[in-house]
Amino acid sequence: MTTTIKLPELGENVDSGDLTKILVSVGDTVSKDQPLLELETEKATIEVPSPVSGVIKELHVQEGHKVKVGDLLFTVDENGAAPKQTQKPQAEQAEEAGAEPPARTERKPTPTPTPATLRATAGAAQGGGAAAAQARQPEPDKKPQGKQEKEPPSKAAPKAESKAEEREPQRAEPQPAARAETGAEAESVAAETENEAPESQSEREESVIPFRAETSEPPRHLAPASPAIRRLARELGVDINKVIGTGPEGRIDEQDVKNYAKEIISRAAGIRPAGETFAALPDFAKWGQIERKPMSNVRRATAEHLAQAWHNVPQVTQFDSADVTELESLRSRFSERPDGSAAKITVTAIALKVVAAALRKFPQFAASIDMANRQIIYKHYFNIGVAVDTSYGLVVPVVRDADQKSIPELARELSEVSQRAREKKLSLEEMSGGVFTITNLGGIGGTGFSPIVNYPEVAILGISRLSVEPRLAEGQSGGSFQPRKILPLSLSYDHRLIDGADAARFLRWVAEALEQPALLLFRA
Repeated sequence: MTTTIKLPELGENVDSGDLTKILVSVGDTVSKDQPLLELETEKATIEVPSPVSGVIKELHVQEGHKVKVGDLLFTVDENGAAPKQTQKPQAEQAEEAGAEPPARTERKPTPTPTPATLRATAGAAQGGGAAAAQARQPEPDKKPQGKQEKEPPSKAAPKAESKAEEREPQRAEPQPAARAETGAEAESVAAETENEAPESQSEREESVIPFRAETSEPPRHLAPASPAIRRLARELGVDINKVIGTGPEGRIDEQDVKNYAKEIISRAAGIRPAGETFAALPDFAKWGQIERKPMSNVRRATAEHLAQAWHNVPQVTQFDSADVTELESLRSRFSERPDGSAAKITVTAIALKVVAAALRKFPQFAASIDMANRQIIYKHYFNIGVAVDTSYGLVVPVVRDADQKSIPELARELSEVSQRAREKKLSLEEMSGGVFTITNLGGIGGTGFSPIVNYPEVAILGISRLSVEPRLAEGQSGGSFQPRKILPLSLSYDHRLIDGADAARFLRWVAEALEQPALLLFRA
């Protein structure tokens, strides 16, 4: 059976990518889930696996070109993997049922119908001079044996040829003599076969089960909508189960579907205010030599996403600092353990644990705002994104269930996911589902910065470089100063949902948790 492979859904708001490398060639035998090509999207470089096993018959794409979801990639002959094992049981089932297989099922197993059809037609015309419609009857090569024994003896030779073609479909060659003897009837059959070929091809394409990306989303309830509204949603590419109805008892109407489609388009386009245009740039070449280079997919996605966040989120940044002298002492002692299996404990790993605990106490910092429906979405899970600097741009992998993991576990997972990010091996799933983001520039330098909220999240924590500062020792009357290790912190937040007082309380809670590392040891 000939199967077409199309580019599957790649993830939320990802509809295309640049084809960087094709991993197979025509004639290669591939197995299910074997990588076929590498695709660079706006978020990551991913491998697209094969949904079936078989032999590559045709390539429909080229390296360096952009491909979109639904574009045709490969044509695969599934019969090339195991022809006898997949065809014989179907014939036996049809024979046991006492009925012929449906017409569509008969056409699908025939990889190259034209030569076989003409030879079978020639044999039919020589034996009995049957009409063209009757001559086409032997077209399916996989008839049950019982029916073949009832054919006239004059058709024995064409039947033997048909069986030989089943075993070696690639060696089938047209026979000029047979075509010449059929006369006008053979030409009529050939014309009708050519008219049927596109239909058979489309039927084979419809029978292909598209690649289904793995998802962790729970099954959704059936949306209350009429068939006409569901058809409209399909035409617009909208998941009807994600639309919130405004009609009686939550029923979805036409306007609900259109509003949801507009919201998706606005998010994908970066959401610029209506009528806004980019300011014209001056001619820089007047002052010297210039060079123009196209943006990479990651840089373009970063630019669009940050512009979207800046347009949508009224952001405010709260600054604070934490005395981490004791924490640093404890961290250094833990890192010097002779146990080689222990991962390096970083400030970011500790911050992951502290922030997960803080989000439990301040749930509005893990929420999102749905302005279209005037709702606040509270998330009861604690997946935290961590910004990673790579040679090709900024990416934000997500550490899942940070509240349920110990600091050593978080350190190990953070190290692994950061390494995959730098090697361009992150999947789209690993960069989605976050409720809060942490970005640490302390390894580079700086005394503070104002990070941009990772929309649709509502807050982000920035960590700068630790410094040694004189601080007045507590409980000492002489007013002596001691050197202390101070960690600068900055919290940017969405002022539509979070008030300034709540932001100050949240950041102070995080700072005090970092200042008392003994409390962290008692957290699971």
